[in-house]
Amino acid sequence: MSSSTRKIDACLLMLALGLASCTRPPDTDASAQEAAAHEPAWDQADDHQHAVDADDEGGVIPPATVPHAASALVPLATSFDGFGPVPFGATADELRQAWRGQLEGQPDANDPQACYYLFPQPRPEQGHGTAFMIEGGHFVRVDVDQSGAVAPGGGRIGMDAAEIQALYPGQVEERPHKYVEGALYLRVVPDDSPSVLVFEVSPEGKVQRWRVGVPPQADYVEGCS
Repeated sequence: MSSSTRKIDACLLMLALGLASCTRPPDTDASAQEAAAHEPAWDQADDHQHAVDADDEGGVIPPATVPHAASALVPLATSFDGFGPVPFGATADELRQAWRGQLEGQPDANDPQACYYLFPQPRPEQGHGTAFMIEGGHFVRVDVDQSGAVAPGGGRIGMDAAEIQALYPGQVEERPHKYVEGALYLRVVPDDSPSVLVFEVSPEGKVQRWRVGVPPQADYVEGCS
């Protein structure tokens, strides 16, 4: 075989090897790693942000998780100072803004300074639940007859008189009920507040309702009647 023939064969062999290397499939692991390096990194914070964004865009809450209008409100506690962030002495409008739900009640058109109540809606089937007394255009008292509510200092409906005395040692004044024989008013006068807390106790010795507010309104036996 001549030298020129051998050179041609060598060139053909090199060309074949080059074509084979060009058609070989890429390494799978290396390709996967490279692709992963370019994928966006999602973490829990990102997922949470997307959930927040969805809500901001009017995302629909599934019916099973839609909160009741009243339970959607942030719970606000009654204290010797007032209701949640609203102190006794605030205006009726300030109280409405703090409640953020529907409050039923309006001042007398002929005497806007007269006493009236604001009632959260919907009202319970029995009693009024919680009621806010307004007089002179200002928030002056909270009346409660729902068993789950806790009075300032820990008193509750259903407690007996002895338990109230123990919760507020040295601060309780006992007065006879104005209308019900054997019933009592337990009037709590705290050392560090101008407000008073009044528990109405049945003849059987159990708390039936309570109210807290500033005098003299806190001592109105008939409410706004």
